[in-house]
Amino acid sequence: MAKNTICVWYDKDAEDAARFYAETFPDSSVGTVMRAPGDFPDGKQGDVLVVEFTVAGIPCIGLNGGPTFKHSEAFSFQISTEDQEETDRYWNAIVGNGGQESECGWCKDKWGISWQITPRILMEALATGGGQAKRAFDAMMHMKKIDVAAIEAARRGD
Repeated sequence: MAKNTICVWYDKDAEDAARFYAETFPDSSVGTVMRAPGDFPDGKQGDVLVVEFTVAGIPCIGLNGGPTFKHSEAFSFQISTEDQEETDRYWNAIVGNGGQESECGWCKDKWGISWQITPRILMEALATGGGQAKRAFDAMMHMKKIDVAAIEAARRGD
């Protein structure tokens, strides 16, 4: 296990979520699946308790802790994309697998985890500052999934 690992709380589907992420994102995998050695408040001995997994190179664990805590946009994974095809692929995988669209490149998977599917061109525009950043930002504010061509046009001032 890595020294610093992100722990993501799930009701009971940590293994399903980890397998979905491993199938969806490169440099992602499912590691050890640990089962409860005894009964616990929201489960029984032998139920999946903890799943070690990696998402785009980031080590994580999924904890099947029960329904007590809910996810919010205060935590999200940000996935940087190179072009519209990659943006569409990740967005469609998440939204098309029981997830939901949000605003400005954000969406949620069916487990309630928030994702930012963020084209590199958008972050470059924002980092540039000035009018280019303002135009790209203004364009983004009207989008759900990020439209790379529209961000490029906004950067140019078209």
